[in-house]
Amino acid sequence: MTSRDLTLVLGGTGKTGRRVLEGLTRRGVPVRAGTRGGDRPFDWQDPATWEPALQDVRAVYVSYYPDLAAPGAPEAVGAFSRLAVDGGARRLVLLSGRGEEEAQDSEKLLQDSGAGWTILRAAWFNQNFSESYLLDPVVDGEVVLPAGEVPEPFVDADDIADVAVAALTDARHIGEIYELTGPRLLTFADAVADISAATGRRIGYQQVAADDYAAALAGAGVPEDVIGLLLYLFTTVLDGRNAHLGDGVQRALGRSPRDFADFARRTAATGLWNQR
Repeated sequence: MTSRDLTLVLGGTGKTGRRVLEGLTRRGVPVRAGTRGGDRPFDWQDPATWEPALQDVRAVYVSYYPDLAAPGAPEAVGAFSRLAVDGGARRLVLLSGRGEEEAQDSEKLLQDSGAGWTILRAAWFNQNFSESYLLDPVVDGEVVLPAGEVPEPFVDADDIADVAVAALTDARHIGEIYELTGPRLLTFADAVADISAATGRRIGYQQVAADDYAAALAGAGVPEDVIGLLLYLFTTVLDGRNAHLGDGVQRALGRSPRDFADFARRTAATGLWNQR
């Protein structure tokens, strides 16, 4: 192994990061997890942790917490990207948001870093229903969101990770912007109905006004910045701009993306959604 053979995976315990780590490890690629609890801790809010985490790194999977639409994200991503290249990294793969105009500022700064870059613009994750803030409502049997008839082409985190691993290990993906979606459009009510069918349980869906949703989150103790981000995603990004399919999975991997109904059946078979 040369002195610059490591691949740094930021958010290595997150929905996509841990899958990217697993995929790289299966290929025999030496990896380092960029997490606050790692051997070389990494924290987006503490730039002093960045350089140690980048030591001996040739490629980086860049996922920003909590979201590229958050204030300060472009400045942080730009500064990190320059530091990475100055330290010897030659490839950067950025997880970005599909339809998030604010995220494009981060994309541009990463592209200007001098690295070989790949941009992954992802739709809403299937795994938000199983590994994130929608898990408890599904388990409780009632999902309440400020989302109506606008459809979304939900994408599987396994597909995102597969594309990221390919981009980190194959030079043909350099300079590509991949729009990553699933194979069909679903409303949030449609997605919940697929989960209900897979579990054999009645799981309801209710649309509420954005203000009522925000008030409920505040009452549950959700931080104000997280509430603001969720409202942005549900009211601005989910306005129809993403109501079409992308071909990123097909272009990058030469296969069709995983379907939401298959995700629902696989997850239901684990018993996760029947835990109460």
